[in-house]
Amino acid sequence: MAMPALTAEAETAAATTPAAEVLVFKPRTPGFIQARLIPMLGDAAAKVIPPLVMLTLLLVVWELLCNKPGATLPPPTKIWTEAYDLIVDPFFVAGPQDIGLGWRVLTSLQRVAIGYGLAGFIGILIGTIIGQSVWAMRGLDPIFQVLRTISPLAWLPISLAAFRDSQPSAIFVIFITAVWPIIINTAVGIRNIPQDYRNVAAVLRLNHLEFFWKIMIPSAAPYIFTGLRIGIGLSWLAIVAAEMLTGGVGIGFFIWDAWNSSRIPDIVVALAYIGMVGFVLDRIVAAVGNVVTRGTTAT
Repeated sequence: MAMPALTAEAETAAATTPAAEVLVFKPRTPGFIQARLIPMLGDAAAKVIPPLVMLTLLLVVWELLCNKPGATLPPPTKIWTEAYDLIVDPFFVAGPQDIGLGWRVLTSLQRVAIGYGLAGFIGILIGTIIGQSVWAMRGLDPIFQVLRTISPLAWLPISLAAFRDSQPSAIFVIFITAVWPIIINTAVGIRNIPQDYRNVAAVLRLNHLEFFWKIMIPSAAPYIFTGLRIGIGLSWLAIVAAEMLTGGVGIGFFIWDAWNSSRIPDIVVALAYIGMVGFVLDRIVAAVGNVVTRGTTAT
């Protein structure tokens, strides 16, 4: 049986009817909150919550152990009560010697900045010379290995006899304590420069200054910043010990004066300040080193 022919109207309708459209569903692009903010908050929580939990447990145990009759150390609640002003207002000024711990820390940091800066400059310079010269390494390395084992406080009488003043004596103690790890790590970094780098420098005919800035320092930077991180920690340790004996308004003398006055809560608060400032100093040097070395670590 033959199919009926399409009418003119049907042919016109079939020709003008658009083809069926295919809908394509694209995956939804995550926004800033899902892509960046939530992962950042998760990483921050993973880093912050565990220390807070451990600190809380430590304070609870401390409170239980020291809140008993006959305890020799004060519990955290007593420290908060008796040293409240030092905790909440670190920058008060009530007299020449009656100032907040914030000002005392800044005074100590000024001495650390001078001594540590000198140690960094001289340490990198001497470490570079030792790393480049076999004879300098053989002659100076045994001497440095002996000197670096001397306690910082053992240098204090020598510095007082030499400078006759507490301020330069404290700076010298910081310098002599921090310079050894910087020298040693710099020398190790210089010795570990790949021979290919030295060959390229020879082909380019770099002079000594260009070789120092373009080859030596970038190659040895991870080792240098390892020494600088160790040095900043030793500097902060040395200034606290030196100030206990030299006096002044630094954080070290405050601890010694509080001990003589039997103010144990004040000592505990000062120790907390020292620990937090030392942590911040280490993080600052580590952050600068991470930027300079582009995340490269010494091996």
